[in-house]
Amino acid sequence: MSRAFLFPGQGAQTIGMGRDLADAYPAARAVFQEVDDALGEALSAQIWEGDIETLTLTQNAQPALMATSMAAMRALEAEGVTVAAAAFVAGHSLGEYSALCAAGAISVADTARLLRARGKAMQQAVPVGVGAMAAILGLDLEAVRDVAAEAAGDQVCAAANDNDPAQVVVSGHKEAVERAVEIAKARGAKRAVLLPVSAPFHCALMQPAADAMAQALAGVTVNAPVVPVVANVPAAPVSDPDEIKSLLVQQVTGAVRWRESVAAMVAAGVTETWEIGAGKALTGMVRRIDRSVATRTLGKAEEVKAAAASLSDNN
Repeated sequence: MSRAFLFPGQGAQTIGMGRDLADAYPAARAVFQEVDDALGEALSAQIWEGDIETLTLTQNAQPALMATSMAAMRALEAEGVTVAAAAFVAGHSLGEYSALCAAGAISVADTARLLRARGKAMQQAVPVGVGAMAAILGLDLEAVRDVAAEAAGDQVCAAANDNDPAQVVVSGHKEAVERAVEIAKARGAKRAVLLPVSAPFHCALMQPAADAMAQALAGVTVNAPVVPVVANVPAAPVSDPDEIKSLLVQQVTGAVRWRESVAAMVAAGVTETWEIGAGKALTGMVRRIDRSVATRTLGKAEEVKAAAASLSDNN
């Protein structure tokens, strides 16, 4: 069975995530300490004992979700399962950084610092209230692109996340996104709802954040990943460190081509996905993209043990 390890993006955060991994596995606890040290603050305390509003701030949520994913990865390794058990790794938006970290391309400390910088830059790129995002359910990508084009006028409105066959997210100026919601409903969308996000991610309004990430990445060492990373921008596997850096910059303003990424992995032989970290949003997307793919979520110690046991049972 060929599998892919998937890493979740923003929205999966919950207070207490990763706590039982840290309690059960010293290597998982060490990840949270490494992230705390890299950021010079006790982010782990915020994750486990803080309030959800503070954790959800983009600059906190991004490194926190990566830390939880990497804690699950270290727990897997303690059970004898390395990233080499996957044919591919991939992550949704910030999850791409987690995927790269898991595949050995970027250190945990550098990934934490990059995601803190990314979160701050994304938040600062557009004043609060100027941008928005909305999920369009029940229309395909081409239909949503048409909706966004009509809604944009002289503003920005673009398809930002192609999540699965029935969910595409648009991003841009708040007024344009609100127009897109109404146009989508008129064109038969099952639902069209504004999302509770603090900035319009993955559209042209994020260009200042892309510039900031180009600068941040210039000072970071990126190694070739030990397994190919299916990147959001091309929806294709990449391994070259220079290309990885370039794509991480493009990713800030570019669309997350998740549906195509999953389809590409399935076409390459993947029959099972493991969602490593908080939540199960990506697992739901995979099921809607291709029902034939087996799925697992690995966010808790018991799930890690069960996944590791499934591999030893198959050998």
